[in-house]
Amino acid sequence: MMGYIVSLLVLSGLIFFHELGHFTAARLMGVYVEVFSIGFGKRLFTFRAFDTEWSISAIPLGGYVRMKGQDDADPTKKSYDPDSYNTKTPLQKIFILLAGPLANFVLAFILYFAIALGNPSTLAPVVGDVVKDSPAFIAGLESNDTILSINGKKVETWKEMAEMIAHSQGSLDLEVNRDGYLKEIILTPTLKSAKNMYGEDVKRKMIGISATGVMKKQELDMLGKLKYATDQTIFASTLIFTGVKKLIMGDVPASEMGGVISIVKLTSDASAVGWMSVLFFAALISVNLGVLNLLPIPALDGGHIMFNLYELLFRREPNEQVVINLTIAGWVILFGLMGLGVYNDINRLVG
Repeated sequence: MMGYIVSLLVLSGLIFFHELGHFTAARLMGVYVEVFSIGFGKRLFTFRAFDTEWSISAIPLGGYVRMKGQDDADPTKKSYDPDSYNTKTPLQKIFILLAGPLANFVLAFILYFAIALGNPSTLAPVVGDVVKDSPAFIAGLESNDTILSINGKKVETWKEMAEMIAHSQGSLDLEVNRDGYLKEIILTPTLKSAKNMYGEDVKRKMIGISATGVMKKQELDMLGKLKYATDQTIFASTLIFTGVKKLIMGDVPASEMGGVISIVKLTSDASAVGWMSVLFFAALISVNLGVLNLLPIPALDGGHIMFNLYELLFRREPNEQVVINLTIAGWVILFGLMGLGVYNDINRLVG
């Protein structure tokens, strides 16, 4: 039960931060914000502050900031008062729209930095199984060997070692610690078929070893912590952008999509492991929210940005009926994707 409460709090916090980005940017641009809501549907709790109505609603699957003259539920509702969204320039409106996803990327960086402050653990470059007749087997690499360096370059983590092997040219000179004794092992990786993180078949240079699962603490100085947070934010963003692209192109099947049930379950599972796992998963969801909201679907920030780019380029607002039709289509796509995600989640739970 506690895990699901943590999940709800994490989701609500990420949504709040996203909408806070929109709210702050709107106020900076002189736009009156009528409602700031966490959740949709019936309002459970409401109060007024900073000249805005703040609400917590019954369905905690999102949130919204309703600005004067801007209503996704009815695109015909417009106002041309000085404090209205409609009177702002396309660039000002794009700034307001970008502020939500940007807030999610900033939050992810903060969360990854908080993780770095705890000196997170990572997989150590300790050899587990050695595949028979592989380059590692032929060269004499053994289980429990610790790889210290490759071609004179120090190895700290399993990830570093794997990347060095994958991008290597020719033979590799490995310095290995075996039961306290240093050994030199020379081998040449071979190109093998493997599955990437998206389940696709790829060719990758390998030496034929697996990890033991031994973890080690990363001792990071302040610069290292900032680099860790930056690298993780960029990696998560690239991962999700690429995943969405592969999903659209059909390289990844639609059955791989997850929905809110997966998010709640995974966050709940993470909470059972510890606070660092919760922070890590919250950062990943935050980046996910930022990326998905930038998709050019009219019901999302990306769709509104698309309309404003049209106005900026052609010096006129898009046709109102076209905007209404595209917005309706956007909601259909959005609810369709949400439905597919929930359907896949149920299938996975039942399966």
